[in-house]
Amino acid sequence: MKNNLSPEQLNVLRLSQNVINEIEKVIIGKKEIIVKVLLSVLAGGHVLIEDIPGVGKTTLALALSKALSLDYKRLQFTPDVLPSDITGFSIYNQETHQFEYKPGAAITNLFLADEINRTSSKTQSALLEVMEEGKVTVDGKIYKMPEPYIVIATQNPIGSVGTQMLPESQMDRFIIRLTMGYPDLESEINMLKSKHNLINIDNLKSVATEQELIFAKREVEKVYASDVMFEYIAKLANATRNHPFIKLGLSPRGTIALLKMTKATALLRGRGFIVPDDVHYCFNDVSIHRIIFSSKSKINDMTNEDILKDIINSVPVPRVNQ
Repeated sequence: MKNNLSPEQLNVLRLSQNVINEIEKVIIGKKEIIVKVLLSVLAGGHVLIEDIPGVGKTTLALALSKALSLDYKRLQFTPDVLPSDITGFSIYNQETHQFEYKPGAAITNLFLADEINRTSSKTQSALLEVMEEGKVTVDGKIYKMPEPYIVIATQNPIGSVGTQMLPESQMDRFIIRLTMGYPDLESEINMLKSKHNLINIDNLKSVATEQELIFAKREVEKVYASDVMFEYIAKLANATRNHPFIKLGLSPRGTIALLKMTKATALLRGRGFIVPDDVHYCFNDVSIHRIIFSSKSKINDMTNEDILKDIINSVPVPRVNQ
């Protein structure tokens, strides 16, 4: 199988590298996180970042919107945020004697739902419905989300008082779950040294347009997957459903998400077809928030990551001609 990319795919590769380079001007030492967020965007999915405050989640989302020329909105979720704050509402105009729709915070290209676990389950459901259906219904009228539409939601795992963690059935709506984590020592030292030299986020360049992003997503969908690779992905999903330390395995939605992320990974690695290593790169981030692990894993001193690694090792890796 030839490794050459089409001219259109080469354009996507160049665009992606430009976006990564631009975001790295304000996010130091987190290239892999930047890449994975971009992969999820190219795969047409939404991102859940579960981490403590102050590690750059908001900066990452804003930098992504700047680099991709996307309209951006952020909402800090609190217990008093209502579903209508997300979806919008109708208000009566006394001059026109008609009801007018006032868009909610989620009506944008890139929506940052900050600390989504600090609001009510009803409000969470309103956002997740928008993410799934790509539209909102207010007073019987349907309003479609702009294209492209991306949600980056954050959860703070520390300080659980007054929080409502997303249930597994709703976590499934996010194509990946990431943890940014603290920077390593060298990156943090470089950040301190260069803090006064860092480019202001408002001065980041737009290196891609909305239409270019829409085009890039279509090119990702065209990445070739052989029957062998379809079977391999399906076998990995099936292995999660039969593992002794897993109560609930990967759903069919998760299997599709894994294929989409794998295709995006292949393209960013300079290939027009997927190979097992692309699947391995995405597997944990796509799977870990969709799977319910049993208590047996703790008894046997196995982490969730250990179990997913065991699944990868248990399924024979197919040979793909390159």
